[in-house]
Amino acid sequence: MSDYKPELTTAPKHGHKSLLYSEVVSDLNTLDSVDIAVLGIPYGSPYSIDEVTNDQTNAPTAVRQATDRAVRSIERYDFDIGGPLMDNQPIHMVDCGDIAGDARTLGGHYDAAEAVIRKILSLGGLPLVIGGDHGVPIPVLRAMDTLGPITLIQIDSHLDWRQEVNGVTDGYSSPIRRASEMKHIGEIFQIGLRANGSARQEEVDAALAYGAHLITAHELHDEGAEAILSRIPDGGNYYLTLDADGIDPTIMPAVAGPALGGVTYSEARKIIQGLVKKGRVVGMDIVEITPKKDLNGITAITACRFFVNLIGTAVRAGYFKK
Repeated sequence: MSDYKPELTTAPKHGHKSLLYSEVVSDLNTLDSVDIAVLGIPYGSPYSIDEVTNDQTNAPTAVRQATDRAVRSIERYDFDIGGPLMDNQPIHMVDCGDIAGDARTLGGHYDAAEAVIRKILSLGGLPLVIGGDHGVPIPVLRAMDTLGPITLIQIDSHLDWRQEVNGVTDGYSSPIRRASEMKHIGEIFQIGLRANGSARQEEVDAALAYGAHLITAHELHDEGAEAILSRIPDGGNYYLTLDADGIDPTIMPAVAGPALGGVTYSEARKIIQGLVKKGRVVGMDIVEITPKKDLNGITAITACRFFVNLIGTAVRAGYFKK
């Protein structure tokens, strides 16, 4: 496996250079420790040549650009988290930029992503990842093999258990299948399922055979977020992967496959904050945003607000106490 090198990432692009006003750090070797680290992973594992670069590769930049609409100023009171984002604590949050792609080595960015995540973890950092498509969590989870058992929490309208599509086994229809094969991944909770996607009966059967907890959006609406959270064991290490199409398209319309009746902002906020309080969230990603389809930037703003809820709650839960 490749070792970390500064050249594995490129600097964030125009406008807001970082997510939520964090410090831009191009070389993690200059740091002794870090509390929170943002990483853009624009590229997945394409099913066709047309998907090598697509609008989802622009999502890390789009989400960063929403910073000043999600948080007008870092010291101001935020009613979703009960005070300023960092709670007036000396939290060291950095933005590492984006994993660079190489047209000559299409799979190399996954190795690079894994190496950067391993470096972040070695510095004690909580990685916050912006995709890219839903293949992105595969290298991120591979890098977390020392943190098991990890309870994997997915918010998504789709199951993502395909063995392969067009011969590709690590693309956006397969992340949960690949995660299930990792020895450090334990229970899997898939929340917000609805409508249909790439899953067939055989993928549903495979998920159920593993023991995955399949929770439809309708079940979430009927029972409430608190009831769903109560099914997740306390005291664990949790990784949250959030597909934008898992959220209702009224607040996250910029997706390739909008599905009606999705997870609401209030429900997602309760799940994020509830996981932080139940145990320890060891990482989070937001994927599958297609910025050209956004309306008034609401999808990118919502993504920022989900990160705000994680960060603000983690700070108050004492995650970063020295």
